[in-house]
This record gives sequence, structure tokens and C-alpha cells, in this order.
Amino acid sequence: MEFAAKVNAPDYPPREKHPVIFKTFDGLQPGEFMELTNDHDPRPLQYQFMMERPEQFTWEYLEEGPDVWRVAIGKK
Repeated sequence: MEFAAKVNAPDYPPREKHPVIFKTFDGLQPGEFMELTNDHDPRPLQYQFMMERPEQFTWEYLEEGPDVWRVAIGKK
């Protein structure tokens, strides 16, 4: 899988993480993927995507802890 963008969430202050992730996602073209790397399970972010971008994304875990979580988020 090739990624059009990558976000390493721990690089950002807490209040900036989700805005940066959504801005990156919104910049994707349909069919493109971004890679999200985090230090905890980003399940709450998945729920936020479901509320704010319903039917617009795919979510696939690439790595599931215990120290690193990686998710491929695709734009439909």
C-alpha cells in the first residue's frame, strides 16, 4: 500500500492532533490513503471520523500495539 501522506500523531500537541489528521485526510484524493501512527489505539478518532466524515473513509489497522498503532485511512 502506498501512502499519499503520513501523520505521526505523537509529534503534535494534544489539541492539534485531530485537526492535523482531518486536514491531512481532507487533502487526499479519492482512492488515496494516509498512514496514521500513534502511541495508543486511535479508536476514538475512528468514531469521530464516523460522525464527521460518514461513508467517506476506510479504516484498516496495520499494527495494533502494544507500543505502536498504525492505521491506513483511505478516502472513498
